[in-house]
Amino acid sequence: MSLTSAPGARRLSRAAPHAGPRTESPVVELNVGGEFYTTTLATLRKLPGSKLAEMFSSSAKACTDAEGRFFVDRCGTYFGPILEYLRSGQPPMQHIPEVYREAQYYEIKPLIKLLEDMPQIFGEQVARKQFLLRVPGYSENLELMVRLARAEAVAARYSEVLVCVVRNEKDDANCADTLRLLEANKRSVVKFGPWKASPTIDDLLDCVKMDIQAQGYQVHCSPNSTLPAKVSGYFHTFCFSWW
Repeated sequence: MSLTSAPGARRLSRAAPHAGPRTESPVVELNVGGEFYTTTLATLRKLPGSKLAEMFSSSAKACTDAEGRFFVDRCGTYFGPILEYLRSGQPPMQHIPEVYREAQYYEIKPLIKLLEDMPQIFGEQVARKQFLLRVPGYSENLELMVRLARAEAVAARYSEVLVCVVRNEKDDANCADTLRLLEANKRSVVKFGPWKASPTIDDLLDCVKMDIQAQGYQVHCSPNSTLPAKVSGYFHTFCFSWW
């Protein structure tokens, strides 16, 4: 997002009340999504080339609120830690994923690098997401699970979605007959795998549960006990709770 021209927009260069050359106040009052901050232009421009510095360059036009504060239409809660980093060089210790998202938006590259070295971001970006990129069709399968669950939610408290998870080609072969039987009986099954990475079937199930819950759904996973014992470790039921 750039601060674009709008009714009441003004340039950062402010005219002095008396005649003479235009001057620029070093102090800036900000309204970031309803949170108010006071800082200096030097702080906001500390990292040339960042989006934040560009937003407050001398040639930029900025929207203002009713009190004349420069308005930024982003979540203000996590702008404070970014501002503190620009002032002191200290990275945040709390709300790391949220601050990371905002640092990416404002293109604060040194802070982005610091946050990516922290366990919360390193684990998500380097470990978990890189694993999921090796699981064919992972995102599409999550969407399919949600669609199936919602389709069965009419006048029901719970919806169940059957999932098959196979880690390797051997697992895939072991499940082939059961999958064909379920398909013949018109039973929907969402199949994950195989993949070429070290995480286990339980690890994949944890990822599925985590990502569905992140969308706001209440869901729990349990082994499916209705299928033959030789394939029971591959088939799991995800139960969505609607109230």
